[in-house]
Amino acid sequence: MLRYYIVAIVAFAVDQLIKWSVATYMDIGQKIPLIPGFIQLTSSRNRGAAFGILQNQRLFLIVVTAIVLVGIIIYLYKIYRKQKFLAYALTLIFGGALGNFIDRALHGEVVDMLEFTFINYPVFNMADVFISTGVVMILIDTLWASRTNARSSQTFPE
Repeated sequence: MLRYYIVAIVAFAVDQLIKWSVATYMDIGQKIPLIPGFIQLTSSRNRGAAFGILQNQRLFLIVVTAIVLVGIIIYLYKIYRKQKFLAYALTLIFGGALGNFIDRALHGEVVDMLEFTFINYPVFNMADVFISTGVVMILIDTLWASRTNARSSQTFPE
């Protein structure tokens, strides 16, 4: 179980370090190209959830995130031995959600900094990357499990 907590702590630490660096060394609105024409650092703040929804709903977001975090811990404890891929997915979601939770609780806003320049897409942060990666992993796990279950339930003529 320790390895899952380590992954969550690393995800949380990476998110917090990057947010701290952007908040400390960049002015709000400042842009630094990382890969020109593809992605740049853009110092931004978000008082809502992903993609700017639920603006100024701090208490609601804190309560919902706290419930989700507790739920992940409980479910992770139940499945970590048998469903390792799903456990890592939940761990990434936990690390990212914790990062945004701490920002909202302490500062009332989340620091965003990653912006795709080749499409019109909201600015996001590493916590969002970890959460999204975990969700994709859950989808893969679900599809894999349903495919495996469908195969095992087929009956073959004798």
